[in-house]
Amino acid sequence: MYIRSGELVIISSIKDTVRGYLKSLRARIFVIVLLVGLIPIFLMKNLILDNYADQAVEQKSALIQSQCQQIVDQVASSGYIWNRTEATEQVDRQLVQLGSIYNGRVIIVNSNFRIIRDTFGIDEDKVIISEEVLQCFLGTDSTNYNQDFEFLELTLPVRDAQTRDIEGIMIVSVSTQDVRDGKDTLGNTVLILQVVLTLLIIAAAYYVARVLTKPFGKITRSLEEVRGGVTEQEISIPDYTETKLLSEAYNRMLNRMKVQEDSRQQFVSNVSHELKTPITSMKVLADSLLAQDDVPNELYREFMADIAEEIDRENKIISDLLSLVKMDRRSSDVNIQETNINQLIELILKRLRPIAARQEVELVLESFKPVTAEVDETKLTLALSNLVENGIKYNRPQGWVHVSLNVDSKYFYVKVEDSGIGIPEEDQEHIFERFYRVDKSHSREIGGTGLGLAITRSAVLMHHGAIKVYSKEGEGTTFTVRIPLKYVP
Repeated sequence: MYIRSGELVIISSIKDTVRGYLKSLRARIFVIVLLVGLIPIFLMKNLILDNYADQAVEQKSALIQSQCQQIVDQVASSGYIWNRTEATEQVDRQLVQLGSIYNGRVIIVNSNFRIIRDTFGIDEDKVIISEEVLQCFLGTDSTNYNQDFEFLELTLPVRDAQTRDIEGIMIVSVSTQDVRDGKDTLGNTVLILQVVLTLLIIAAAYYVARVLTKPFGKITRSLEEVRGGVTEQEISIPDYTETKLLSEAYNRMLNRMKVQEDSRQQFVSNVSHELKTPITSMKVLADSLLAQDDVPNELYREFMADIAEEIDRENKIISDLLSLVKMDRRSSDVNIQETNINQLIELILKRLRPIAARQEVELVLESFKPVTAEVDETKLTLALSNLVENGIKYNRPQGWVHVSLNVDSKYFYVKVEDSGIGIPEEDQEHIFERFYRVDKSHSREIGGTGLGLAITRSAVLMHHGAIKVYSKEGEGTTFTVRIPLKYVP
């Protein structure tokens, strides 16, 4: 099928739309896959680092608490809080060693809340009262981690070895800078892992976006093939619901274009034939006159009359073609105004009565109600005139044509009935096609161009109306026209 330039513009526009949608869809899929992959990675980083910090502090706390408990037992058994002996000097060395190992500070408090030993040597003999100290004297030890200042503080009760009464507490404050350093080292490792995974996810997102949008690429390539102006092949891409619907819509459009192209070619062929036939007849008649030296006046007048008749026929074809072109224009060319339909039909019948009289056909109007509607008077007159005139021309002597007008709340109805030759059933679906004739020889005799019903149908459709035909060969034909009372652009 040959695709014309205007249709190529439409297809190109569709192709650009699909291509734009394809790019947008591919970008959305890429972003979605990227976010789905990256968000867990970044969340995982915080989760890993936070979990590492919590576990490191917990492990360090458990280790220090285990070592402190041994020293607390020695403090209690040696009487370190109340008496200083050689045994207590050994305990004192262990306190200093514990603080040195963990880069921290160890404080021993007696039951009077007085500091009796401070490995930093700053607050000895001072009184210390805090919530942790009070809770510890009540038998509850505590572990507090201060992340902002990076230290861990433990309070443990010192119980008498015999009575198990609390005679003092030990407070240990150690630095957690090693936890932060470990967290930073782990963070660098996780960052490298993030970069690697990010690159992998970007590659995967790009690949997934390409794979998922591949069916849309097939549609774009199929539309690209139409650029040459010739196509016969339909497309079928049932991969997704969207591509299936899109390919089906494209195929429907292609089929409509094929029908339009066939109709256009047929129309051009018919126009060429119809316009050429009268010219050929005139050429034959003129050549016949020129070929004779002494042409009798009677023969000359006869040939010239035939030429004039062919000219009139040519003129009618051209006039009908111009009318049809006007009908094919946009609806903005419609001149809508409120019109008395009863008077319009009476004027049509008044103009056609002489023709009906010559054909010995009775022309009758039956109007049930007054009708006023918003119509293009010129185009509607042309449409109804064609129906009535056809009823007269394709009738038989002593025949009749009945025209009736009726109305309801939304539409008015015009019915044109005749007692003519009728239309064969197999021809009824084609009679509104351009240049279509049921009986070509008879149509030529009465001057038909094959455009009248096509013009009528175009005019009715321009008013958003409908036209139907009922006919039986040899028994007459009935056309019914329905037009809205209010025109809606």
